[in-house]
This record gives sequence, structure tokens and C-alpha cells, in this order.
Amino acid sequence: MDYPTDLTDTQWEILSPVLPASKWQPGNRGRPPVNRRLIMNGLLYVLTTGCQWRMVPKDFGCWQTVYGYFNSWSQQGVWETIMDTFRKCYREKVGRKADPSAGCIDSQSIKTHTQGIHVGFDGGKKVKGRKRHILVDTLGIIICVVVTSAAVGEREGLKQLLKGYVAKGMTSLLKIWLDSGYSGTPIIDWVKDFHQATREIILEVVERAGKGFNVIKQRWVVERTFSWLINYRRHAKDYEVLTKNSEAMIQIAMLHILVRRIA
Repeated sequence: MDYPTDLTDTQWEILSPVLPASKWQPGNRGRPPVNRRLIMNGLLYVLTTGCQWRMVPKDFGCWQTVYGYFNSWSQQGVWETIMDTFRKCYREKVGRKADPSAGCIDSQSIKTHTQGIHVGFDGGKKVKGRKRHILVDTLGIIICVVVTSAAVGEREGLKQLLKGYVAKGMTSLLKIWLDSGYSGTPIIDWVKDFHQATREIILEVVERAGKGFNVIKQRWVVERTFSWLINYRRHAKDYEVLTKNSEAMIQIAMLHILVRRIA
């Protein structure tokens, strides 16, 4: 049975080469590998509909298998690697350099479902749950994502994002736009002292103009990215037990957006 969330043939042709290949060979012991396309379609079904793992339709195979692949590839960093690959491909497709020179950082506090691991209270937003910190380029494509307790402040989230940025071996960023929650001399000094790759980065705080709703050009791009994520119902709340898997779900949503645009 076909589902609206399934990958098209063109999308699968783009995605399949970058997925981990099975090392199983005919004659080897153990179970043969499952169809990777079914696994991806099952993951996209969960991500888009927001259903429980146990509610995954049997057309995608055993739900434990779908989850097992998701969790294993999450721990291996597969989703982040694929997202990075497609971000570069998409930027080049639209006439940009593969690595961005400017970006924007923001956070989003989100309620959790039932789990009690890495959960806190955001006093500013009055939300008990977790906080999603993202660094995006000027197209709104995610460069780094970190999920923490909602009690973690914006400045600490910025530090973790830049540590992730450095871990990728990236050095291209020259400017990052922020809101006033990230302002202050200590964080600017920390960025300058942190790593060679971050010493040239200029942190520019963009203040909100006036009262009520105002579109701020430099910061609107990251708000739009959050709205893209919420279109996937799995992101309406944080349903994952591990923050690593929460980050992986965001990375899968981003790579799915990129696959559709590249196709």
C-alpha cells in the first residue's frame, strides 16, 4: 500500500546512495537486511503523522525494526551527516557556496510527552519540557541542532551549537544574528577565545522594533525553519526519550525537506 508520506522514485534515487549499506552477504549467518526504502518510508510516516512507534503500519515491516534502524543510525550520526551533505548540494543548486558565511541562532521551548529525562522549566516561556537550539544559514537550512532541557539558557545553547559547528570542521561563518537573549560581553568573549574557527565570527544582536508582531529580516529566517519543523506532527511535542533521538528527528525532517527541493 502506498502512503502520501512515501518517498518518490526520484527522491529515493537521491537518498539511497548516502544511506549506510548492509555488510550482509548471501551465505552469511543472521537475518538478511531489510528493505531500506521501507525503513525510510516508515520513519517519514512516524515523523509526519506523529503516531506512536507501535502504531506504525505493518506495510513498513515490524515497528521494532523501523525503530531499531532509526536509533542505530541516530547513535552513529548518520542523519546529521546526510543532512550536511544535502545542505551543501541544495546551496550549490541555488547558486550559493557550499558552506555559508552567515547564519542565525534561536531556540524553541517545547513541551514533552511523558519522559522525565533532560526535562526542565523555561521560566521565560513558562514551558516545562525541552529546548531546541538551532543554527541555520540565510536560507533557513539547519547547520547544527542541539536539544537540551528547557531550563538551559540561550547562551549555553549557543556554546553547544558552536561546539557542534567546530566538530564538523567548518570554518566559513563570519556573522551570526541573534536576539537579545544572547547578548552580553561574556558570550562574545567566549566565542573569541573558544576556537580558531570561531574567532572571526561577529555576533550581531537584532532587536525587535516596536510592540506586537514585527517581521525582522535577519531573524525571521530561523523562525520560518521552526515552522517547517512543526509541519511534521512528531515535532508538535518532544516525544523522544533521548535528546540524541530528538535531534535525529529534526535532522530527518530537514533532510526530507532538502530531498524534495533537490528532486
